[in-house]
Amino acid sequence: MAAWLASGSFAAEQSPGIPAWLRSHIGEGEGQIAQVVLQRARALYLRKVKEGVVKGPCYFAMDATRPNNLSDGRLGNRFYVICEADQSFRAISAGHGSGRNLKSIANFVNGRECAKNFGNAMDSYLTAGGAYVTGETKTSFKGYYRTSTKQDEVLIRSFVQFDGEGETANARQRAIGGHAAVSLKGVCLRKDLRSPYANENGYVPFGNLVDYSGGRSDGCTSWSPSDARQIIPPLKDDPTTVYIYPESHDIEAVEQAISTRQSLSRAGLYWNAFCLKQIGSPKFWPKEFLEPILAQDHKKDHPEMPPRSPPVCRP
Repeated sequence: MAAWLASGSFAAEQSPGIPAWLRSHIGEGEGQIAQVVLQRARALYLRKVKEGVVKGPCYFAMDATRPNNLSDGRLGNRFYVICEADQSFRAISAGHGSGRNLKSIANFVNGRECAKNFGNAMDSYLTAGGAYVTGETKTSFKGYYRTSTKQDEVLIRSFVQFDGEGETANARQRAIGGHAAVSLKGVCLRKDLRSPYANENGYVPFGNLVDYSGGRSDGCTSWSPSDARQIIPPLKDDPTTVYIYPESHDIEAVEQAISTRQSLSRAGLYWNAFCLKQIGSPKFWPKEFLEPILAQDHKKDHPEMPPRSPPVCRP
């Protein structure tokens, strides 16, 4: 991945047209980027450069209509790191929002392979397409885990906050951002007075390390641990743009075309063909509709009770 530059001279001097080397990456095959995704990602980047918000030469894009997993077990590459300064283009994997099933009220769950449901509601765990700019990076201690060599390791995970606009303006309230697809499961509290992370009673969280790079997220953009180690550190002092496709109007247009049996290509619309066959038709769940339902569901299933801490680990 190209090094980030502090100067905005390169970005500011770019012509509106997509350069020839970058056009060679346009397409719908593996490792390529759809034209509409690239055009919008680049337009967002150049606009934010002009506004003085972004100065570096790299920007991000994601095509959430593509599959997360391929038929041969490999991860689908649908998140793009584009650095025009050194003419580099890289496609990597990224997870999509899992959604939720509110029993008989509303079911907007997404499978691991393809995303059908999208939305911008609080606590929906859905991906919301649109324009973002990376914000501050927060690094936090998650706990300890046992490695294959019987050693205890610390899980420290960094989270890059995204700030959106328009329909994604509530990204900060939703705690939407980017992080490594790794977490601890089956957490319990273990006594460790020597640990600098111990609480006031001398306990630390201890669990099983889970890498869910091929899985889903809570609506954030999740990368493999190795990719996250390359992407996140440069963003600390140098924000950039993230464009995620599709937006609500794309989803609604595709849904309308499918319902009237129109050809997407003839209608000038785009959706990954493999995933469209899998999901049938996409759906956007606006926050105005979903948030009241989610609030009622939370109140029903989570009556006012003090939060419970993990149990103490068994010897």
